Amino acid sequence: MVLPIVFLLIVLFAAAVLAKTVRIVPQARAGIVERFGKYKASLPAGLNVVVPFVDKVRYMIDLREQVVSFPPQPVITEDNLVVSIDTVIYFQVTDPIAATYEIANYIQAIEQLTMTTLRNIVGGMDLEETLTSRDQINSGLRGVLDEATGKWGIRVNRVELKSVEPPRTVQEAMEKQMRAERDRRATILTAEGVKQSQILTAEGEKQSAVLKAEGARTAAILRAEGEAKAIETVFGAIHDGVPDERLLSYQYLQMLPQLAQGPASKIFVIPSEFTQALGNLTERFADAPPPRRPQTRAEVSEASEAAAADAAAAAKAAADAAAEATSAHSPGADLPTPEEPATPSP
Repeated sequence: MVLPIVFLLIVLFAAAVLAKTVRIVPQARAGIVERFGKYKASLPAGLNVVVPFVDKVRYMIDLREQVVSFPPQPVITEDNLVVSIDTVIYFQVTDPIAATYEIANYIQAIEQLTMTTLRNIVGGMDLEETLTSRDQINSGLRGVLDEATGKWGIRVNRVELKSVEPPRTVQEAMEKQMRAERDRRATILTAEGVKQSQILTAEGEKQSAVLKAEGARTAAILRAEGEAKAIETVFGAIHDGVPDERLLSYQYLQMLPQLAQGPASKIFVIPSEFTQALGNLTERFADAPPPRRPQTRAEVSEASEAAAADAAAAAKAAADAAAEATSAHSPGADLPTPEEPATPSP
C-alpha cells in the first residue's frame, strides 16, 4: 500500500521538476531568467532548459513593434488657446534586459515623455501653425522620444497626432471664416466669369463692327471705282464724238415727258418761260446756221455749258408747270367761300 503511494509521489515530483526545467518561449518573445533574484540569462524563442527551483523566468518581453494610443491631453499654444491633442506611438523593444531593469514601466514613461515634449513643441506655435504643421510636430516628438528611450532599450519608430481639437468657440469662428472665404471665392469666380463673358462679347461686337466697316468701305471703294470708270467712259465717248449744243439740247428735251408723270398729270400748264426756252432751242435748230463742230476741249465745254443752261431753264419751267397743275388738281384749292361769289379768273 505504501509502495504505490511513494511511486505516485516520485512521478509527481519528476513531472514538477521537468516543468520547472523545460521552458518554451514563443516567437518574437524574450524570457528574462533570474537566479535567486538576480539576472541570469535571456531565453530566446524555442525550447530552453533552466535549473529547476533555482532559475526563474521573471519576465516575458514582447519584441514586436507595438502601438499605443494615449488619451487626449490639453496643450496651451503660443496665443494662449487650449487645444486637445491625442497621440499614437509606434515603438519596439530592442534590448529586453534594459527594458526590464532600466525602467519600471516603459509604456507609462513613454506617455509622460510624449505629453511633456508635446507641450514644449506646441507652446512655441500659434493655433494656425499647430493645425497646419503636423509633420513638424511629429518629427520633433520622434526625435526627442527616440533619444530619451534609447537607454531603455526601446526604439520609437513613428509618432502621429491623431487629432487636434481647438475650443468650441474657436471652431465656430473658424467655420464662419471658412464659410466667408468660400463665399468670397465663389463671388470672385462669378465676377471673373461675367467679366470674361463681357470681354468676349465686346470683342465679338468689335470684330463684327470692324468687319462691317471694312465691308462698307470696300463696297464704297468699288462703287466709286465703278462710277469713276463709267464717268471716264462717258466723258471719253462724248469728247470722241465732238457733240454740238443742238444735240445736247435735244437730249435735255427728251427728259421733259418724265415731268408729266406726277400725280397732277391731268392738267399740264405750259408757262411763258418754258415757251421762251423752247423758242430759243427752236431758233438754234432752224434759224441759226449750222455751227462749226467744236474741235478743242474748250469749245466742247463752252457748248456744253450753253446747252445745259437752256435745258436748265426748260426744266425749271416744266417744274413750275407741274407745281401749278398740282395746285389746280387738289380738291378745295382756291375755292370761294359761301358768303362771296366766285370770281372768274382772267
